[in-house]
Amino acid sequence: MDQLHRFFSYCSENPKVNGGFSSPEERRHDTTLLYEMTASKITLPERRRLNKLILPLQQGPDLTLGQFLKTVEECCPQTAYAVKLRLHEMADGELKDMEYFFSTLPTPFTAFDTEAYKTSVVGLFMRHMLLAYNKLSFSQVYKLYKSLQHYYHSHYAKPMDGQVPALVADDSEMDLTSIEDTVGDRVDKEELDTPLHESELRSDNTPSRGPLSQKQAEYFLARQAYLLKNDENKALKPAALQEELNNMLKFNPDFAEAHYLNYLNSMRVQDIFLSAHSLLHYFDRLILSGNDGKSNGDEGYGRSLRYAALNLASLHCRFGHYQQADLALQEAIRIAQESNDHVCLQHCLSWLYTLEQMKGSDSTVLTEDSVKMAAHFCLPYLASLGIQSLVQQGATQGKTAHKLMDALKDTDILHWKHSLSELIEISLAQTTSIWRMYGKSTMSLQQAQLLLNMSSLEPVNFGVQQNNTEAFAVVLCHLAELHAEQGLYGAVSEIIQHLKEQFPPHTQHAKLWMLCDLKIQFERHMNEGKYHLAEPLVTAITALNQLEGLYRKAQVLKAVNRSTEAYHILQQLQARCEKTKCTEMVIRVMLSTAELHWESSGFSTALPVLLQALALARQHHLQSLASETILHLAFTQLMLGVPEQALNVLHEAVEPILAHRAVMDKGCAMLLAARCQMAVAGFKPNRQGQADLRLAASALDTLNEAAAYFSQLNCKERLRDVHYLQAQLHRSLGQILESNKSAMLFRLLDQELQSPAPPVSMRL
Repeated sequence: MDQLHRFFSYCSENPKVNGGFSSPEERRHDTTLLYEMTASKITLPERRRLNKLILPLQQGPDLTLGQFLKTVEECCPQTAYAVKLRLHEMADGELKDMEYFFSTLPTPFTAFDTEAYKTSVVGLFMRHMLLAYNKLSFSQVYKLYKSLQHYYHSHYAKPMDGQVPALVADDSEMDLTSIEDTVGDRVDKEELDTPLHESELRSDNTPSRGPLSQKQAEYFLARQAYLLKNDENKALKPAALQEELNNMLKFNPDFAEAHYLNYLNSMRVQDIFLSAHSLLHYFDRLILSGNDGKSNGDEGYGRSLRYAALNLASLHCRFGHYQQADLALQEAIRIAQESNDHVCLQHCLSWLYTLEQMKGSDSTVLTEDSVKMAAHFCLPYLASLGIQSLVQQGATQGKTAHKLMDALKDTDILHWKHSLSELIEISLAQTTSIWRMYGKSTMSLQQAQLLLNMSSLEPVNFGVQQNNTEAFAVVLCHLAELHAEQGLYGAVSEIIQHLKEQFPPHTQHAKLWMLCDLKIQFERHMNEGKYHLAEPLVTAITALNQLEGLYRKAQVLKAVNRSTEAYHILQQLQARCEKTKCTEMVIRVMLSTAELHWESSGFSTALPVLLQALALARQHHLQSLASETILHLAFTQLMLGVPEQALNVLHEAVEPILAHRAVMDKGCAMLLAARCQMAVAGFKPNRQGQADLRLAASALDTLNEAAAYFSQLNCKERLRDVHYLQAQLHRSLGQILESNKSAMLFRLLDQELQSPAPPVSMRL
């Protein structure tokens, strides 16, 4: 530190240093002193950051001077100052200063004591540059020096002033593409890599004006394609990336990889026309370039054609154009059969059963055939995808949990054996969804956390984590819904905000969190009795999922006492769900239909519907829906005048509800249990001295527990019911003070809600 202080003091006191070096000897001596001090003062974290920066600087497009200095300064300020001083020395000096710089570089060929060893990344780069520099003629060296001066002075020059100011770093733009061939004839174009370009490491999205070299273009495309796959937020924005690709294709229209990245970028914004256009151009250029297979000619030509048709089929599947997808898929199958390409045929078979699933048809046989053939041809990726598809179909068809988990366990062994990181993520997300469908929220939460905390098996270049895939979106949505069920809306807001940042609205998986957010808001408004706020959300939910939208619309209509309209919608929805074998929705519709029967006091009519729903839930092992159905059955039996039987039935469902269900369901279960206890005790309103005091006290404790659950959700309508029953119980027990308190709370809520309380027999 004392050496650095002495150097800065010397610079400030010596006018020759401030105004410019008077001689090359003094200049070289002071610069060497600075380099020695800089090398000795670099800390270990700064050295690590510089080492991580070296490779992107070498492989990436060239930075402007302002961006380069800013990037280095963020890693190590001392090194940035030394670089700035060295550039100042050469640009404001003479040609021999640049020659002196090259002559004093530690040569990786002979200098064994330097860190730039000949086989290191820096050493290889220095050897590359030194060989290129030594090949230059005198005129080419002079042009290189003038380019360096222009690069330096253009950064510090002001538009209104031709003088060069002091060393003040800013972000002014400078691009060497405006220079005419900075190295003259360029003896070795591959080595010099001279066409320069504004780097994508820049914080702005200023469009480029010049061509990229081959290496720079390949680096740019590889980086952007990787980011689009793994972390789309760190890739360029769709418009900026489109502009870069257009500029690249303007200089090289036959660059096949640029067309493919253009296809991926168009898919981000759901542009079907440009996506298909770019995809076809990619395969056209691939055929023309002759890089479409191990051999050229007819075999390579046919290979490109069949994979082009296969990609076109997947594109149409993505946009829901099933007829066009089927035609493209049949074309790919025909060409693959003619060429006897078994691998392509397996990919076609995978897309064939996927297409059948999208259409709503049963594709179990096709999927099983695909798994068998993929295993036969040693294609573990396709085999695992097929097994995961079979597990998904088995879950909807009522297969037992242990069979599905055994199948997933076998695929996980295959995934870890072949390091199929993407399929491991899908498997964990699928397990999370299956456990949640079965009503095991704790297991679902465990699997979700396992995926979110899992380290990726893939070599994550560019510091990217695998966190913008569909599996992560699904798991985070489950996590948000699980928190919402427990009334933790603050945590839900944080999760949804993270989803919005990680999956912007234009991305392909944004619909997942959009639907999740709308459903959570809807349920919250319904629980709080704010039906006027829930109704506008129905339209948005319908736009994302028609079945969910219709179900939510029926719920709102039922809540505002428009029972006839709600009943018609539920009947239509049940018919559609039975046709598509959506068992979960069928059971939920049946429960809503039973609630409509309650409103007309048709409890005996509701009983067969509930029994059918319970049979379906148990057949498909849907414990969550089975518990909810038992609650409805217990309430029906209570209203039919058999409270003892209702209480016995309720005991069967209370344990899984308290363990896995939402806070709202817990509160409803406790409220129903209290009402059953009151009925068994012989309690009737406005009658004293006839009730069993022990059961009445137990019912009072149960009501207090229900009130605690409803308070978490701010469910004022349910709290009003609880306070009403509490006031009645306290009065029957002779607790006048507590009865008056509960009556006051009931009165306050009744005045706040400004809506008449529905009859007790109307709802659970």
